[in-house]
Amino acid sequence: MRETGTHAVRGGREWAALAGFVLLTYAVAAAGALASSNAAEVYASLDRPGWAPPAWLFGPVWTLLYATIALSGWLVWRCAGHPERRKALAWWGVQLALNLAWTPLFFGARRYDVALLDILLLVAALVVTVRLFHRVHRTAGLLLIPYLGWVGFATVLNAAIWQANT
Repeated sequence: MRETGTHAVRGGREWAALAGFVLLTYAVAAAGALASSNAAEVYASLDRPGWAPPAWLFGPVWTLLYATIALSGWLVWRCAGHPERRKALAWWGVQLALNLAWTPLFFGARRYDVALLDILLLVAALVVTVRLFHRVHRTAGLLLIPYLGWVGFATVLNAAIWQANT
């Protein structure tokens, strides 16, 4: 693992922090799932474009993406001496909060317009987070690229669904 000019945090605290990042990230996933327990029904009822993925694909994709989100945050957290670490982790928190808001907006409230605004802000926050993470720990930045790609795709899908269902 390559760290860009920093000293990593060491010891048992390191593994506890990894567990904390994993728990926080999957708590966001769980909160979104609880806020939209009827997501599969809502998705099935929507007028969707032909290129929309099947409902079963979302669970496995998000499970993997949440793992990379947690791991990337932990890798940056380990770079205790890096001057941009705190700023990078603050942006990680911003993107996670925006991620948390999207599912209840889209599936719970069925506010596809507000969900679109949220996901556009999420894309912007992710771009900032990826850039900052890349500066602090290259691997951490790279781990977020699939997440950014999926959220970019979801943004286009959200816009298409909003247009087709209003």
